[in-house]
Amino acid sequence: MLLPDSAGTWVGTNGFQLMPTDPLVEFPARLTLTNAAGGHLVSVAYWWEHPDDGPQDGLLVIGPGDDGRSVTGMWDDSWHQKPAPMVLHGSHGSDGSLEFEGDYGGGWRWRVILDATDKENLRLRMDNVIPAEQATAEISAGPYPVMIMETRRA
Repeated sequence: MLLPDSAGTWVGTNGFQLMPTDPLVEFPARLTLTNAAGGHLVSVAYWWEHPDDGPQDGLLVIGPGDDGRSVTGMWDDSWHQKPAPMVLHGSHGSDGSLEFEGDYGGGWRWRVILDATDKENLRLRMDNVIPAEQATAEISAGPYPVMIMETRRA
């Protein structure tokens, strides 16, 4: 069973920045984690606010990979990833977190990290990964946080 101790509703803040040079703007956020399909799947529904576009929501459904060691996710978000959901391929991080990645075109990738290693806090982080050929003197290649959601049990 994935994340058996993390089911429930979590509240906190979500920081958002569009570009790595932008400030991280925080608003209240909420997340509900539910175990489904006999514990084989985890549903992570979350709600956040964009500084200009207002309330947003997203859903990440997580299950085991075909090999029994990896994890697979299906993700959609009303602002980041729409209208079609993205399939994310992932693994268990060395610290016990779940880490996913998906390509959305031209070498650009989303990296999604769900960190439930602290029983009192649940963290959802979304990084945009800039391909090397798109890097500039001001903005380097690699991941930068677009969204950092820090929550605690409601």
